[in-house]
Amino acid sequence: MLKKTTSIIMIIILFLNLTACVDHEKKRYEADYLTLFDTVTRVVGYADSKEVFSKQAKQIYDNLEEFHQLYDIYHDYEGINNIKTINDQAGIAPVKVDQRIIDLLEFSKEAYAMTDGKVNIAFGCVLKIWHKYREEGINNPEKAKLPPMELLQEASGHTDISEMIIDKKKSTIFLKDPEMSLDVGAIAKGYATEQVSRIAVKNGFTSGLLSVGGNVRAIGTKGNGESWNVGIQNPINKDGEYIDQVNLKNASLVTSGVYERFYTVGRKNYHHIIDPNTLYPSEYFLSVTIYCRDSGMADALSTSVFNMPYEEGRALIEKLPDTEALWVFCNGEVKYSSHFKDIIKK
Repeated sequence: MLKKTTSIIMIIILFLNLTACVDHEKKRYEADYLTLFDTVTRVVGYADSKEVFSKQAKQIYDNLEEFHQLYDIYHDYEGINNIKTINDQAGIAPVKVDQRIIDLLEFSKEAYAMTDGKVNIAFGCVLKIWHKYREEGINNPEKAKLPPMELLQEASGHTDISEMIIDKKKSTIFLKDPEMSLDVGAIAKGYATEQVSRIAVKNGFTSGLLSVGGNVRAIGTKGNGESWNVGIQNPINKDGEYIDQVNLKNASLVTSGVYERFYTVGRKNYHHIIDPNTLYPSEYFLSVTIYCRDSGMADALSTSVFNMPYEEGRALIEKLPDTEALWVFCNGEVKYSSHFKDIIKK
């Protein structure tokens, strides 16, 4: 169980770009955290001093840790009702929860409706099966196997998001179906990144880049007033090669790809993004990258568009304001939405 103590916080403050042309020039710092959302979190920012940045980075960590614990589906935390608590009480009783959980679940329902069910947090029963088989396959590759379709189909009968009852007056969540299980993995990191970024701005953090497992949110600009530059990984060449670099200013960039989590059965890789129609890993693309203002929406769209044929996904992206996408097809071909190239670093 994670505890909010500084002893578990692994922070690396890197003092970079120390050229000071004027006395009050802000300097660049970085902090890495290794315990949040089961991934690496990085905060980059410009501040007047190391002490100022360290305080701001610690506030960001503390807020992210709260969201991490609230949205966790695997662990219990003393005094906290989280997503796991809701799942444990499925079909038994409503669970009184923090407003931040209600906000996430309402956002998730909106994303479900907007994407015609291509991103569904009530898909937990199916994802739980794939998670079990993937972990077993990674730990024992010689015995790796695929889950039986009959098992997946039975689980898919317990993924009706309308069975998730949100009572805002009582601040409770109830899963009517006792076999239902929520999995917010396709949305929670991006949503939490967005909320924490907004809190950071209110606390005076005006020049930074927050990355939570690849969910990138830019706050303002770099110290010299230029946009932040974020690379889009080439899913074929994993040796640090970028397809493009994007200019970010008060915006988000999120990529979903086949290289993130997978295991191998019979020389074929099976990744973690499951198509709700086939109940198997989606096979349309190698990766999908979304640019938009809101990191939660970018996270939801990266998963849902990954699960859509290109024409369907492009039609969705083109009708959304200030939203762009980049697709990498299985043959390596790259396609862009209408104005994605406008944000590419020249």
